[in-house]
Amino acid sequence: MIHLKTYRNHCLFALLLLSTIYTSKAQQDPQYTQYMYNTQVVNPAYAGNREVLSFGLLGRTQWVSLKGSPETGTFTVNSPIGLYDNMGLGLSIIYDKIGPAVESNVVVDYSYSINLSYNTKLAFGVKAGLDMLDVDYSKLTLSEQNDPYFQSNVDNELQPQVGAGLYLNNDKFYAGLSVPNFLNTKHFDESSLENANTDDIAIERLHYFFITGYVFDLNENLKFKPATLVKYVSGSPLQWDISANFLINEKFTVGASYRWSASVSALAGFQISPNFFAGVAYDYQSTDIEKYSDGSYEVFLRFDIFNKSDRIVTPRFF
Repeated sequence: MIHLKTYRNHCLFALLLLSTIYTSKAQQDPQYTQYMYNTQVVNPAYAGNREVLSFGLLGRTQWVSLKGSPETGTFTVNSPIGLYDNMGLGLSIIYDKIGPAVESNVVVDYSYSINLSYNTKLAFGVKAGLDMLDVDYSKLTLSEQNDPYFQSNVDNELQPQVGAGLYLNNDKFYAGLSVPNFLNTKHFDESSLENANTDDIAIERLHYFFITGYVFDLNENLKFKPATLVKYVSGSPLQWDISANFLINEKFTVGASYRWSASVSALAGFQISPNFFAGVAYDYQSTDIEKYSDGSYEVFLRFDIFNKSDRIVTPRFF
């Protein structure tokens, strides 16, 4: 996705009445604590993997009580297609608001899978769509009202997105590697910033995602799933999330997550019916930003539509 460099860090500065919210390099994509349920957003090869028509909705409010803090929403839908259900088709929509910037992202996801063994398959996926960015600098309190960097708003600026991914899984294990956007694009018209240093133009950088997890059957009523997500983008710190969730009686999910040098999280979920799952997460920041915020909250909803011929043995844990 296309981002201004450190908006997430600078929304704290805006709250503290410092004079600027804009710096140079590209910022990382939105982060998710319940990434294990939101895989399609970053990896198109996941489309169709649940083998049913599946809808997902995630809402995240980060650093609650901080003015201008990030707010993110995602919507996904995907389904297997093809005579042998070896292809998947989906749609991903992301809304990300950070301070004066609002970024919307709409992409189509396609996957093709091959069977490596009786219950293991490898899927190849591509995604393509558009990013739209709006930045309203009038929402900022500036120390210099005539600062040339903040005179021209960004209105409905469109950029293409093309990404790809791999997803390997069976009934117990999954692993995915993806780059959601291969295109490096500049956000601002340099002619409108004649005196700007080229290092001060927001540029999209490649984001690399790796996700993996395994489900252990501890007994007939208890499953344990450790999982991890690693996100890397040049110019930003490596983000590493590790989580551990327990599924109790095929209904209740409880667990915890740790984001390296950033936060610790509590997760809970409930399989309300064979079709409907709801999950929540709370992040406690392990950095100084916790002094100024009341944590971060996330809600996830998933609804699956089964064909009459589908036989539900146990709910999927990923």
